[in-house]
Amino acid sequence: MKQEERKNKMVKENVRILVVDDEAEYCEVLKMILENNGYATETCCDGNAALKCLEEGSFDIVISDLNMPGMDGYHLLKEIKNRKYDVEVVMLTAFGTIERAVEAMKAGAYTYVTKGDDPEELLLEIKKIKELRLISRKSKRLEEMVKGEYMLQSKNHQYKQMLMLAKKAAASESNILILGESGTGKEVLASFIHENSKRSEAEMLELNCQALSESILESELFGHEKGAFTGADQRRCGLFEASNGGTLFLDEIGGVSMNLQAKLLKAIENKIIYRMGSSKPINVDFRLITATNRDLKEDMDKEVFRSDLFYRISTIVIEIPPLRERREDIPLFINYFVDKYAREMNKNMTEIPDKVRSLLEAYDYPGNVRELKNIIERCMVLSDQGEIKEEYLPTDVCSGSKSGHIQNILPTDYTESLREYRNKAEKAYIENLIEKYPKDMNKVAEILSISRRQLFNKLVEFGLK
Repeated sequence: MKQEERKNKMVKENVRILVVDDEAEYCEVLKMILENNGYATETCCDGNAALKCLEEGSFDIVISDLNMPGMDGYHLLKEIKNRKYDVEVVMLTAFGTIERAVEAMKAGAYTYVTKGDDPEELLLEIKKIKELRLISRKSKRLEEMVKGEYMLQSKNHQYKQMLMLAKKAAASESNILILGESGTGKEVLASFIHENSKRSEAEMLELNCQALSESILESELFGHEKGAFTGADQRRCGLFEASNGGTLFLDEIGGVSMNLQAKLLKAIENKIIYRMGSSKPINVDFRLITATNRDLKEDMDKEVFRSDLFYRISTIVIEIPPLRERREDIPLFINYFVDKYAREMNKNMTEIPDKVRSLLEAYDYPGNVRELKNIIERCMVLSDQGEIKEEYLPTDVCSGSKSGHIQNILPTDYTESLREYRNKAEKAYIENLIEKYPKDMNKVAEILSISRRQLFNKLVEFGLK
């Protein structure tokens, strides 16, 4: 099988297997059979080596000989279960050890296969495991949808067009950049794209780049070798490596330092990474989705974001409209979140009073869907006997403010550009919140639906103290 064909098949199967056997030749034969059937396979010679491999990498199946010197297959199984590794274990046994293999199944092994039998038997068991794990993943995703993690229904034409574009983009392998204000649902859209892609059977791993320091972010993405830096007491795989065959979603890509941007660019271009503290190249195969609430073109003008990285990650750009531009969807969200929290809190809800509903539907939600979700959750927590009262609503909602209270504090100059006016509005709103909560930056960041780091970046940008 050609290397490219094997790579494509590996992506399709997306199952990583660890073979454990003290017979090196048998390991190599089994590895060849498994790889020819599209499974990424590694081998080791005993139970202790297997545990080290499981610490350093991610596997779906462990195929282990039952009888080995040192730590045998049975004790390896017990350690795997004690450490709660998310893998299925298949035991290899000789005719004389079938009773022990049955014991291993009682201890948690998926099944056993007799060594020397037709390899098709083993391949059939692997296929069963793959299908079961796929069903389990889909079940978890369905559960998340029921709990309200995904909310992609819309009556808005612009939003429907955006979803159509996302579905078309999902069918490709192109890098996708999602733009939108905080709270618009960029992570939800990334999940939608992954679910509609060729990699949907694999995992989607995600990371918020804004929430971590540069050194920690680099370690999370690229991994590190033991001793690469203070505190690195063991080797660790990064997200680039762990997302092999699947999707990697990097949220808030606009907050990454220029130094790390250069390393990201090389990894994305070449699909080759180096763990921190290592010069050994590692081939990776992932589908990249990024997102940001920043104006990256403006950041490029300011030379705080690399243009070559921007053009590499933005083959397809999808912009999510803010909630205030899809007002017809606000009633849908209100009903949706009320039902969601009624189930979770075991409350029997009555109808929402007309005045409360009117106030909720009239508000502009500068924090978008996230803010609406938080408001409904707050109301549901405070409600007695399933009744939502006006007094439970935040002050801004009750006052009928369209965008917090910016309209009362922001003078209008009809000679300004839209960008200048937007920056002035943002500065005024942050200034007002700081006056209201001068000693609680966490509260200010929470209301703005951004991280503390993002808030301090804004303070620096607008020259606020």
